[in-house]
Formats: sequence, C-alpha cells, structure tokens
Amino acid sequence: MHSYDYALLLAFFALVLLPAPWLGRFYFKVMEGQRTWLSPVLGPVEQACYRLAGVDARQEQNWRQYTLALLSFNLAGFLLLFTVLLLQGYLPLNPQHLPGQQWSLAFNTAVSFVTNTNWQAYSGEASVSYLSQMLGLTVQNFVSAATGLAVLVALCRGIARRSSATLGNFWADMTRATLYGLLPLCLLLALLLVGQGVPQTFADYAHALTLQGADQSIPLGPAASQIAIKQLGTNGGGFFGVNSAHPFENPTAWSNLFEVASIILIPAALVFTFGHYVKDLRQSRAILACMLTLFLIGGSTALWAEHQPNPALAGEQVQQSGPMEGKESRFGTTASVLWTVTTTAASNGSVNAMHDSLNPLTGMVAMVNMMVGEVIFGGVGAGLYGMLLFVLIAVFLAGLMIGRTPEYLGKKLQAREVQLLVATLLVMPLGVLVLGAIAASLPGPAGAVSNPGAHGFSQLLYAYTSGTANNGSAFAGFGANTVYHNLMIGLAMLIGRFGYILPVLALAGSLAAKKTAPLGVNSFPTHGPLFTGLLLVTILLVGGLTFLPTLALGPIAEHLSLGF
Repeated sequence: MHSYDYALLLAFFALVLLPAPWLGRFYFKVMEGQRTWLSPVLGPVEQACYRLAGVDARQEQNWRQYTLALLSFNLAGFLLLFTVLLLQGYLPLNPQHLPGQQWSLAFNTAVSFVTNTNWQAYSGEASVSYLSQMLGLTVQNFVSAATGLAVLVALCRGIARRSSATLGNFWADMTRATLYGLLPLCLLLALLLVGQGVPQTFADYAHALTLQGADQSIPLGPAASQIAIKQLGTNGGGFFGVNSAHPFENPTAWSNLFEVASIILIPAALVFTFGHYVKDLRQSRAILACMLTLFLIGGSTALWAEHQPNPALAGEQVQQSGPMEGKESRFGTTASVLWTVTTTAASNGSVNAMHDSLNPLTGMVAMVNMMVGEVIFGGVGAGLYGMLLFVLIAVFLAGLMIGRTPEYLGKKLQAREVQLLVATLLVMPLGVLVLGAIAASLPGPAGAVSNPGAHGFSQLLYAYTSGTANNGSAFAGFGANTVYHNLMIGLAMLIGRFGYILPVLALAGSLAAKKTAPLGVNSFPTHGPLFTGLLLVTILLVGGLTFLPTLALGPIAEHLSLGF
C-alpha cells in the first residue's frame, strides 16, 4: 500500500464519521416533525403532499395499521414499476427505442427496486429507457430507502415509548424521510458528480467513428441524479451495466471517494438517531463500535487477501504488482477493496470492480458481510433495525447466562418478543440455504454458473445471498437472466425484505405497549465494552456460523485449491 491508499482510507472514515452525529440529530428532529433549518423551504411542500394525499399526519397508527399502509404502498410501487418496464417500448423518453422487458425480468427488476435490492439481471444502457430509469427506478430508489427509514423509526419509537398503542404515521414518516432525509443530500451529491463529469442529459446516445472505421454508440442519459440516490439510499443499481466501474458513473478519484463514502453516511448517522430516541447516546456509541469493529476485521482481511501475489506465478521471474483483473487501473486495488467491503457491509451492491475476479477470501468477506444480515452499517434504516434485533438477542442470551429476565432499556423481553426475534433469524437461511440448495440441485438453474468447481458454486451462493440480503451485487459470471432465477431470486428478495419488516413492526408494537422499569444496580448495562463484545460474538456465532459449511464448499475450498 502507498501513501495514496492511506490518504484514501483516512478521507473515507472522516467523510463518514465526522458528520454522522450532526446528521443523526437532524434525522431525529425531522422524523419527529420538529422544526429544522430546512423547514421554511420544505415545510410547505410537506403540507402540500399531505393535503394532496388526504393524510392527517397527526393521526398515529398502531403496528397493524402501520404495516398495512407500508405493504399497500410497496404493492402499488411494484405494480407501477412492473407496468412501466413491460410497456416502456410504447412510452416517451425512449430515444433508443428499447423494447419492454420480458415478463420474468420485469418482475425481477420491479421486486428488486421495491425491496431496495437493485439486483440487475440486465444492462441498464441496453435494456431500460430514460423514462423507466426516472419514473420507475429512481422513484423506487427514494421510496424504498424511505421505507427502511420509516420502519427503523417505528422500532425506535417502540423501544422509547411507554404504554403506547401507536408507532407514528407511516405516510408522514415516508414523506419526511424522502423530503428532508434524502432529497437534499442527493441534490448535493448529484451536483458534485456532474462537476466531476457524470452525464445528466436527455440527449440521444452519442456516436463516434473508431480508428477501425466502425460506428461506436456512447450511452448517455440522466445518470447523475440516479447515481446520487443509488449511493445515498443504499440501493446500488447502476445506470450503466458495469455500475460505478463505468467511467461515466465514476469518472475520477474524487467521484470515487464521494460515492463510496456516501454508501454508509446515512446508516452511520442513524445510529446516533437511535441514541436521541432513547435519550442515551452511549447506546449509539456501543452499536457504532461493534459496526466499526466488524467493518475493520472484514476490510483488513480483504485488503491482505487482495494484495497477495498470484501463486500460479510464484515460480516465474515476474514482478507482481497485485491482481488487477476486474479492477479499474485508475482506482487500483485498495480503492476497489474498500468499495467491495463497504458495498456489502451496507445493503448497497454497487461496484467499482468485478467481484467475480476477486481473490477467494476477498469474495468470502463480501459474502459474510451479507450473510450476517447486512447489519454492519447495512441499508438505510434496514441495517440498524437488523442490528437492534441482534442487540435484543444478545440481551436475551445474557439474561439466560445470569438467570434473570432479559430486559433492554427497562423493557422486559418475554415470550412474544423472543418468538419474533427467532423468526427473523430464519430469514437468511431460508433464502440462501433453502432456495440456493434447490437451485444448485437442479440441472437447468445450476447451468447458470460460468465456472466449474468451487468458484462456480460461489457464483450461485453469492447470487442467492445477495438477493436475500437485499444487496444486489453479483459475481457477474452468473447467468441470472433466466425465468427460473428471475422468479426465485425475486422470491429471495421478498423474503429478505418483508421477512424482517413484518416481525420488526410487530416487535415495535409489542415493546411500545410495555411499561418501562427503572434501571437498577443489577441491570445488565448495554453501553459498555463488555456488551459490545457480547454483541460482536452474537452476530458472528448466531448470524454467521450457520453458513460456514457452504463457505467451506465455495470460497474456502477455492482458496485452498489455488495454493494460497
């Protein structure tokens, strides 16, 4: 590693961690309807949205009403996007005259963007019109991220409130999350990206005459606006096929820094938002310390693995500078690994290098980041409510060890809460192990892999892990665009999204109804290094150990077979 690499890492952590406390407090004030410096500008817009939709933002909902509103909104978004993708050949803003997507691909794409996964079994510049990108995909990038933030806020209220039957108003939470939480940051990032050379135009694709005399089509489009939200909203779906490895999505070292830091900016800030809800920022610091520890462990392992020389060239008189297959030479190994670890620690899935070309252990780090449930920062809202589930599981385990009824912040965890927690633990194994095993055992679906042996198994394992974790990245050698995989990975994405949201909202409603007991001298503290260590072990053992046998068949076997 060179001085540039260390400067990149320092700048990355500075851009993420320094504004996080301020931004976290801002989100708390916004979601609780308090006045902020943006209120004079966006307040009238917010009230106009309520009047237009016929919503009374002061009318709170219980957890069932909140859940019904969320599900109906997401269903409407799915139907709209599915229809737009099917009919895009007949709709305007389609200068390339691209036809509508095949039905299974349209289903997969619509599910993908509604669930904040952004799994793409297509290449954007060859399959999606400008209208579909804006009206369909970009809109879902905003509202899917806002949905995750709304669910998190509902859980925070459930933990913080006493003897309450309500969790807030879903429509108000969605509106505030979008208007105040996402739009201003996206506008700022989009302008920065345009300044770095990212296109933002409705012009037709450009054409150039190559040195060989052939005509080359150069894709353009309203890219900067979609790239901003796909990074900040932890969506990840690229405007172009190769995502942020494309020079139009990510043209410079500065754009690379802005984009990779923006992936976990909001998830890091929301940790402090939780602290403001429970009026104890020590809880935030403990959770953030656990997230950073897991991030640094994975990042260090991946950096070490990716800087190892290729053992196949060990006996040759060759000076190796590191494996560069699948990487952009303008970014190098460290920037590629940083993005890989960040995009899989969050449920983002955007890439600036090809994950299929990573060394086996680096690919395994990416998989483990997803397999633990995307709780290492995770998606907007989704990452923290997933982490809070592990916090409650750790509290339950601590209660078992010391023989006391487990309680968190004065609220006892009883049979109903534990049942809901256990239900969430089944989500990742169901999507990854069950659906993945079925795909691997059938000749047709298994034929989607492009490599034999351990790496081919890793391609399939990565696909179903990414879908269930709502990440969206892929080992690109996997042939995902088949009817079977479009439907089954679509099912995995639905399981991974709503298999968490429904128990989380039920848990929030159960906790909100409880009384809060004062913390005594015998209460287990959840803000110190001891609890942080317990939480870390709980995530690795309860969340990650389930997948060790499958990892042994995939990346671990490949690592050993290559002679590293």
